[in-house]
Amino acid sequence: MFVSGAVIAAIVGAVINVALAQYKDRSEERARLRKTFAEAFEVAMQYKEFPYAIRRRRADQPEAERVRLSEEMRAVQAKLSYFVVWTEGESKAVGAAYSALVAQLRQVAGTACNEAWKEPAVQDDAGMNLSSTVINLSSLKPFEKAYVTAVRDHFKPFYRR
Repeated sequence: MFVSGAVIAAIVGAVINVALAQYKDRSEERARLRKTFAEAFEVAMQYKEFPYAIRRRRADQPEAERVRLSEEMRAVQAKLSYFVVWTEGESKAVGAAYSALVAQLRQVAGTACNEAWKEPAVQDDAGMNLSSTVINLSSLKPFEKAYVTAVRDHFKPFYRR
């Protein structure tokens, strides 16, 4: 049986187009995952900043500041809960690392937030400098690193994991 060059060219072209379409879909999926994993980390870092924001709240409007900061915290906590579920759905390893980060974050930064509310609001520029003796969140570093490592490992080819 003889197959013409035009038929062979059409078959080769179709195979190449299918392969390119699959590559494009895979690239877009990876970009979507990277972006969302980064957004999840960003939300965790937003929560981490709340002890500082609470200490630096405006002293001249305490009621308004309580409402403002409480609403911001509520929104960030809702996003944290969303991303815990989302990361677990995308990757067991990334989800476990993110869940551990969020649990530690809520314990360490949450405690720091509670302590910050007990302190008076900063009154002057000198009080804006908050040392690690005032707010110490260094115990979160290993959990942050574990999450970033889990995300990196997620994107490695299966034969390099």
